[in-house]
Amino acid sequence: MDASTFRAWIAEATRLVVDNADHLTHLDAAIGDADHGINLSRGFQAAQVMLAETSTTTPGAVLATVGRALISKTGGASGPLYGTAFRAAAKTLGEDPDVSAVQLGAALAAALAGIQQLGAAAEGDKTMVDALIPAVSAYQSVVDAGGDLPAATRAAADAAARGLQATIALPARKGRASYLGPRTVGHEDPGAASTVLILQALATAAAGVAAEGTAS
Repeated sequence: MDASTFRAWIAEATRLVVDNADHLTHLDAAIGDADHGINLSRGFQAAQVMLAETSTTTPGAVLATVGRALISKTGGASGPLYGTAFRAAAKTLGEDPDVSAVQLGAALAAALAGIQQLGAAAEGDKTMVDALIPAVSAYQSVVDAGGDLPAATRAAADAAARGLQATIALPARKGRASYLGPRTVGHEDPGAASTVLILQALATAAAGVAAEGTAS
Protein backbone atom coordinates (compact mmCIF):
# COMPACT_ATOMS: atom_id res chain seq x y z
CA MET A 1 0.00 0.00 0.00
CA ASP A 2 1.47 3.33 -1.07
CA ALA A 3 0.43 6.92 -0.45
CA SER A 4 -2.22 6.83 -3.18
CA THR A 5 -3.88 3.85 -1.51
CA PHE A 6 -3.90 5.62 1.83
CA ARG A 7 -5.42 8.67 0.16
CA ALA A 8 -8.09 6.38 -1.29
CA TRP A 9 -8.72 5.02 2.21
CA ILE A 10 -9.27 8.49 3.64
CA ALA A 11 -11.44 9.53 0.69
CA GLU A 12 -13.68 6.52 1.23
CA ALA A 13 -13.72 7.05 5.00
CA THR A 14 -14.77 10.65 4.42
CA ARG A 15 -17.57 9.54 2.11
CA LEU A 16 -18.86 6.99 4.60
CA VAL A 17 -18.68 9.38 7.54
CA VAL A 18 -20.44 12.17 5.64
CA ASP A 19 -23.10 9.80 4.30
CA ASN A 20 -23.71 8.41 7.80
CA ALA A 21 -23.35 11.68 9.72
CA ASP A 22 -27.04 11.81 10.62
CA HIS A 23 -26.97 8.22 11.84
CA LEU A 24 -23.89 8.82 13.98
CA THR A 25 -25.47 11.94 15.44
CA HIS A 26 -28.67 10.01 16.14
CA LEU A 27 -26.68 7.40 18.07
CA ASP A 28 -24.90 10.15 19.98
CA ALA A 29 -28.19 11.89 20.78
CA ALA A 30 -29.27 8.85 22.78
CA ILE A 31 -26.22 8.73 25.04
CA GLY A 32 -24.07 11.81 24.40
CA ASP A 33 -23.97 15.35 23.03
CA ALA A 34 -25.69 14.63 19.69
CA ASP A 35 -22.73 15.98 17.73
CA HIS A 36 -20.55 12.98 16.82
CA GLY A 37 -21.64 12.77 13.20
CA ILE A 38 -21.48 16.52 12.68
CA ASN A 39 -18.05 16.85 14.25
CA LEU A 40 -16.45 13.86 12.57
CA SER A 41 -17.89 14.79 9.18
CA ARG A 42 -16.36 18.24 9.50
CA GLY A 43 -13.03 16.77 10.56
CA PHE A 44 -12.73 14.28 7.71
CA GLN A 45 -13.78 16.87 5.14
CA ALA A 46 -11.08 19.16 6.51
CA ALA A 47 -8.61 16.29 6.18
CA GLN A 48 -9.53 15.90 2.53
CA VAL A 49 -8.88 19.59 1.94
CA MET A 50 -5.52 19.42 3.70
CA LEU A 51 -4.51 16.36 1.67
CA ALA A 52 -5.45 18.14 -1.54
CA GLU A 53 -3.24 21.06 -0.56
CA THR A 54 -0.30 18.97 0.65
CA SER A 55 2.26 16.86 -1.18
CA THR A 56 2.15 13.62 0.79
CA THR A 57 4.38 11.01 -0.84
CA THR A 58 4.32 8.37 1.89
CA PRO A 59 1.56 6.56 3.78
CA GLY A 60 2.90 7.99 7.03
CA ALA A 61 2.65 11.53 5.70
CA VAL A 62 -0.95 10.95 4.63
CA LEU A 63 -1.94 9.74 8.08
CA ALA A 64 -0.02 12.51 9.83
CA THR A 65 -1.91 15.09 7.77
CA VAL A 66 -5.22 13.45 8.62
CA GLY A 67 -4.29 13.41 12.29
CA ARG A 68 -3.51 17.13 12.29
CA ALA A 69 -6.77 17.94 10.53
CA LEU A 70 -8.88 15.89 12.92
CA ILE A 71 -7.27 17.41 15.99
CA SER A 72 -7.62 20.98 14.73
CA LYS A 73 -11.03 20.81 13.04
CA THR A 74 -13.08 18.18 14.87
CA GLY A 75 -14.91 19.15 18.01
CA GLY A 76 -15.77 16.99 20.98
CA ALA A 77 -13.75 14.02 22.16
CA SER A 78 -13.58 12.35 18.76
CA GLY A 79 -11.14 14.90 17.31
CA PRO A 80 -8.34 14.36 19.83
CA LEU A 81 -8.95 10.60 19.98
CA TYR A 82 -9.00 9.93 16.24
CA GLY A 83 -6.33 12.55 15.63
CA THR A 84 -4.04 10.86 18.13
CA ALA A 85 -4.76 7.49 16.54
CA PHE A 86 -3.81 8.62 13.05
CA ARG A 87 -0.70 10.41 14.27
CA ALA A 88 0.43 7.37 16.25
CA ALA A 89 -0.09 5.18 13.18
CA ALA A 90 1.85 7.67 11.06
CA LYS A 91 4.78 7.65 13.45
CA THR A 92 4.92 3.87 13.32
CA LEU A 93 5.00 3.84 9.51
CA GLY A 94 7.79 6.40 9.35
CA GLU A 95 8.89 7.51 5.90
CA ASP A 96 8.54 4.21 4.03
CA PRO A 97 6.98 4.77 0.59
CA ASP A 98 5.21 1.41 0.59
CA VAL A 99 3.63 -0.37 3.54
CA SER A 100 3.37 -4.12 4.04
CA ALA A 101 0.61 -6.01 5.81
CA VAL A 102 2.87 -6.41 8.84
CA GLN A 103 3.62 -2.68 8.96
CA LEU A 104 -0.05 -1.77 8.68
CA GLY A 105 -0.82 -4.14 11.54
CA ALA A 106 1.76 -2.37 13.70
CA ALA A 107 0.22 0.98 12.74
CA LEU A 108 -3.28 -0.17 13.70
CA ALA A 109 -1.94 -1.42 17.03
CA ALA A 110 -0.24 1.93 17.61
CA ALA A 111 -3.50 3.74 16.82
CA LEU A 112 -5.30 1.63 19.41
CA ALA A 113 -2.58 2.25 21.99
CA GLY A 114 -2.77 6.00 21.36
CA ILE A 115 -6.52 6.05 21.87
CA GLN A 116 -6.30 3.99 25.04
CA GLN A 117 -3.54 6.14 26.46
CA LEU A 118 -5.46 9.35 25.82
CA GLY A 119 -8.94 8.14 26.71
CA ALA A 120 -8.03 5.57 29.37
CA ALA A 121 -10.70 3.24 27.97
CA ALA A 122 -10.65 -0.53 28.22
CA GLU A 123 -12.65 -3.17 26.40
CA GLY A 124 -16.15 -3.24 27.83
CA ASP A 125 -16.34 0.50 28.60
CA LYS A 126 -18.66 1.11 25.61
CA THR A 127 -16.32 3.23 23.49
CA MET A 128 -14.62 3.05 20.09
CA VAL A 129 -12.10 0.75 21.76
CA ASP A 130 -14.74 -1.99 21.81
CA ALA A 131 -14.66 -2.00 18.01
CA LEU A 132 -10.95 -1.37 17.57
CA ILE A 133 -9.56 -4.03 19.93
CA PRO A 134 -11.23 -6.99 18.15
CA ALA A 135 -10.41 -5.38 14.79
CA VAL A 136 -6.69 -5.20 15.52
CA SER A 137 -6.73 -8.75 16.88
CA ALA A 138 -8.57 -10.12 13.85
CA TYR A 139 -6.24 -8.30 11.46
CA GLN A 140 -3.18 -9.71 13.19
CA SER A 141 -4.58 -13.25 13.22
CA VAL A 142 -5.05 -13.20 9.44
CA VAL A 143 -1.57 -11.78 8.82
CA ASP A 144 0.02 -14.31 11.20
CA ALA A 145 -1.71 -17.08 9.25
CA GLY A 146 -0.23 -15.81 5.99
CA GLY A 147 -3.27 -13.91 4.77
CA ASP A 148 -3.01 -10.90 2.46
CA LEU A 149 -3.99 -7.28 3.02
CA PRO A 150 -7.52 -7.54 1.59
CA ALA A 151 -8.29 -10.54 3.80
CA ALA A 152 -6.77 -8.96 6.89
CA THR A 153 -8.51 -5.60 6.48
CA ARG A 154 -11.85 -7.28 5.75
CA ALA A 155 -11.44 -9.40 8.89
CA ALA A 156 -10.70 -6.23 10.87
CA ALA A 157 -13.80 -4.48 9.56
CA ASP A 158 -16.01 -7.49 10.26
CA ALA A 159 -14.61 -7.86 13.79
CA ALA A 160 -15.19 -4.16 14.43
CA ALA A 161 -18.81 -4.55 13.35
CA ARG A 162 -19.25 -7.40 15.82
CA GLY A 163 -17.63 -5.27 18.52
CA LEU A 164 -20.07 -2.48 17.73
CA GLN A 165 -23.00 -4.84 18.20
CA ALA A 166 -21.55 -5.94 21.53
CA THR A 167 -21.67 -2.35 22.82
CA ILE A 168 -25.47 -2.44 22.76
CA ALA A 169 -25.59 -4.54 25.91
CA LEU A 170 -22.95 -2.51 27.75
CA PRO A 171 -23.40 0.41 30.16
CA ALA A 172 -21.11 3.33 29.33
CA ARG A 173 -18.19 3.83 31.69
CA LYS A 174 -16.29 6.62 29.94
CA GLY A 175 -17.06 10.10 28.68
CA ARG A 176 -20.31 11.99 28.86
CA ALA A 177 -22.30 8.79 28.27
CA SER A 178 -21.04 7.41 31.59
CA TYR A 179 -23.22 9.95 33.41
CA LEU A 180 -26.27 8.11 32.10
CA GLY A 181 -24.99 4.77 33.35
CA PRO A 182 -27.56 1.98 32.92
CA ARG A 183 -29.66 4.12 30.59
CA THR A 184 -27.03 3.68 27.87
CA VAL A 185 -27.77 -0.05 27.68
CA GLY A 186 -29.66 -0.84 24.50
CA HIS A 187 -27.80 1.70 22.37
CA GLU A 188 -24.82 1.35 20.03
CA ASP A 189 -21.79 3.41 20.93
CA PRO A 190 -21.34 6.16 18.31
CA GLY A 191 -17.55 6.05 18.50
CA ALA A 192 -17.56 2.33 17.83
CA ALA A 193 -19.95 2.95 14.93
CA SER A 194 -17.60 5.48 13.30
CA THR A 195 -14.65 3.15 13.87
CA VAL A 196 -16.48 0.51 11.84
CA LEU A 197 -16.93 2.98 8.98
CA ILE A 198 -13.23 3.90 8.96
CA LEU A 199 -12.18 0.26 8.92
CA GLN A 200 -14.71 -0.58 6.21
CA ALA A 201 -13.10 2.16 4.15
CA LEU A 202 -9.67 0.63 4.75
CA ALA A 203 -10.92 -2.76 3.56
CA THR A 204 -12.36 -1.15 0.44
CA ALA A 205 -9.05 0.57 -0.33
CA ALA A 206 -7.09 -2.65 0.19
CA ALA A 207 -9.48 -4.56 -2.05
CA GLY A 208 -9.01 -1.90 -4.72
CA VAL A 209 -5.25 -2.41 -4.67
CA ALA A 210 -5.70 -6.14 -5.06
CA ALA A 211 -8.11 -5.65 -7.96
CA GLU A 212 -5.66 -3.33 -9.73
CA GLY A 213 -2.90 -5.89 -9.29
CA THR A 214 -5.02 -8.62 -10.81
CA ALA A 215 -6.03 -6.43 -13.73
CA SER A 216 -2.46 -5.53 -14.52
